[in-house]
Amino acid sequence: EHHERDLVHLGVVGILDPPRPEAAAAIAEAQSAGIRIVMITGDHPTTAVKIGESLGIQREGRPARGVSGRDLHAADEAVFDDLVRANDVFARVEPEDKLRIVETLQGDGEIVSMTGDGVNDAPALKSADIGVAMGITGTDVSKESSDMVLLDDNFATIVSAVKEGRTI
Repeated sequence: EHHERDLVHLGVVGILDPPRPEAAAAIAEAQSAGIRIVMITGDHPTTAVKIGESLGIQREGRPARGVSGRDLHAADEAVFDDLVRANDVFARVEPEDKLRIVETLQGDGEIVSMTGDGVNDAPALKSADIGVAMGITGTDVSKESSDMVLLDDNFATIVSAVKEGRTI
């Protein structure tokens, strides 16, 4: 306690972690190929919506709207499913809700690919049709839970792989 007296506020520091420059173009290409992009993040909902907007993660004619993990976690099954169907940006989401998002999409007949890098992503990575762990920033648990490891941690690589796969 004696160290926390007579302090003077000098300022505030902000840190920016911008998306990769190629991410927006890769997302647009995926969307034009009929792939729905959903962002699930630990960021604050306001931050998540801004990132989603900057990357173009929203459906045609619909503004990006972030759904908080608190709203998801409190929702009964029917409301949860409706939120997942209607929204593409989810923020401050718990691991069990990530898993429920994957299962809701699969229940609708969607083929779900999930990317992740943390221990908290492991259940959803395991449950997804194609779990993709980040090779650089990913934890061992996320890599072991996934079907594939993305060596460059770059979403554009996934889009290129889908394009190549569709060509084949």
